Amino acid sequence: MVFKQSTYIYILLLGILSCLTSCDPNPRIENTEILVIGGSTSGIAAGLQASRCGVPTTIVEETQWLGGMLTSAGVSATDGNHALHSGIWDEFQKQLIKHYGSETALATGWVSNTQFEPHIGDSIFKAMASAEKKLTVLFGYHLTEIIKEGNKVTGAVFENGKKSQLRINSKIVIDATDLGDGLAMSGAAYDLGMEAKSTTGEEYAPEYANKIVQDLTYAAILKDFGPGADKTIAKPKNYDATIYKGCCSMTVDSILIDCNKMLSYGRLPNQKFMVNWPRHGNDIYLDVVEMGRIQRVQELLKAKERTLGFIYYIQTELGHKNLGLADDEFPTSDKLPFVAYHREGRRLQGIERMTINHVLDRYGKSPLYRTGISVGDYPVDHHHACNPETPKIAFPAVPSFSIPLGTLIPEKIDGLIVSDKAISVSNIINGATRLQPCVLLTGQAAGALAAVGVKNNLPVREINIRSVQQVLLDAKAYLLPLVDVAPTDRAFQAIQRVAASGILKVKGEPYKWANRTWFFPDTTLTVKEFSEGLHEFDNKVAISDDESKLTVSKAVRLLSGILGRDLLPEVQKIEENITTRKFDLQMAITKRELSVLTDQTIRPFETKQIGFDGFYR
Repeated sequence: MVFKQSTYIYILLLGILSCLTSCDPNPRIENTEILVIGGSTSGIAAGLQASRCGVPTTIVEETQWLGGMLTSAGVSATDGNHALHSGIWDEFQKQLIKHYGSETALATGWVSNTQFEPHIGDSIFKAMASAEKKLTVLFGYHLTEIIKEGNKVTGAVFENGKKSQLRINSKIVIDATDLGDGLAMSGAAYDLGMEAKSTTGEEYAPEYANKIVQDLTYAAILKDFGPGADKTIAKPKNYDATIYKGCCSMTVDSILIDCNKMLSYGRLPNQKFMVNWPRHGNDIYLDVVEMGRIQRVQELLKAKERTLGFIYYIQTELGHKNLGLADDEFPTSDKLPFVAYHREGRRLQGIERMTINHVLDRYGKSPLYRTGISVGDYPVDHHHACNPETPKIAFPAVPSFSIPLGTLIPEKIDGLIVSDKAISVSNIINGATRLQPCVLLTGQAAGALAAVGVKNNLPVREINIRSVQQVLLDAKAYLLPLVDVAPTDRAFQAIQRVAASGILKVKGEPYKWANRTWFFPDTTLTVKEFSEGLHEFDNKVAISDDESKLTVSKAVRLLSGILGRDLLPEVQKIEENITTRKFDLQMAITKRELSVLTDQTIRPFETKQIGFDGFYR
């Protein structure tokens, strides 16, 4: 008993001494409406969108850059969404095109259509941030604590390299960290690793759960210094050439990968090369997610060694001494990125969980597509080559998809929104939702959700989902990934609203590395098909067995059944908005025209509300 008491006193004194030497007696205290933890890929988008809604917003970022994996981690060869010109992703692409002179100037490598120098991406995000008067960005602070009042998150505490503390109080906090550090500190429930088949209902999941996450990578940017240059680095610690043997002598998807093909994989503008090569390259398996910050930094030195070893191998074994670490990218002592590229970390247990089943069967038992707020078109892609204990599972081809709003909201913790890769998705579908453009758009949705919550003084779980979706539509963002209806289409919003209501159906298509979803706006449909969609929206409309082409007059008759009045006089007044061709009540109506007609008469986003599960209330 004496030993236990003395030990307790010793530990208590150690804690007091530690606080006296490291705690800031006069922390800086700030107040804001929305706090974004991390200026990551999702964090910058969340901050931009929230501030554009007129809500004072503060982003706190540990590094000196904005953009996360797109910039600070050096993964500037983007994956997916090239044909989905949605929201802030489209804005960012247009700024890159403006800088480099053309869209083709971004297609420098073969892995992506959008490739750029990381420091250019950072400068674009900073310019976008500086243009928003309601947005404040603070650099150089890392998260140390989440502030809570009961079950509600009310702010966070940060610390800089000089041990100075920053306390920020806010109405809503967005966790935009790479690994979900904020949600873990808040006490929100989360998953880590691969769930069992019995948990997610995915036939492709393993029989038993495990804690294995995807391999991570410490990327690098090499630069061609010209013929005759020798930029060979010092031989790295623990260098083992056998790790990299075979990196450029393989066949992938019937394509021979030689050394030039391997190097040009992530070719960037201005004779630079992104080093992010999975096969016998610089991927590495490290179990760092649950580590503390200092321990994590130490463990990630192994990832740096793996990358430096690969660079040394490229320079010596492969004979490319002219390729050296770029001296005009990262202002770090080792010229490597600020942070590692984490493909997976904690995944929130949200009020809804997205699985691969929702993607494979959009119109299945759970209509989460109606709550879509972010889009992606990349296949399911996992990196597990470095951990032999990983169960081998197959990944089916998938169409493009929407991320449901409920995946951003914790099941039980209030005052917190989660974005980036830590949203409530299964381990399997994380392999598609984790890619940069999709994560950027998820961050934009998080900012919209937070802003609507603050402006309406409502907890995020009580927000009108349609109001958040409308904010995104006004920002020219997609709810469904319709590859054939761009925001420049004058019927874009009407089509998105009607499709997100389930009245008119879309068709998904797995397609190589850029999956697609089609609306077919210039096609027609039958009376039966339209009645089925309207019946799903409002069961007052009976399903017709009429297989004839749907005309304007027949569509009006069906729509009139929902509102209980004759819509024909209204239709004649809005005919110029319905079609650009000569108006005729007996003409077969196209899906584009039908969307405008339906949207302007029954106004589906205003007349029917939905729950986070996608069902009508």
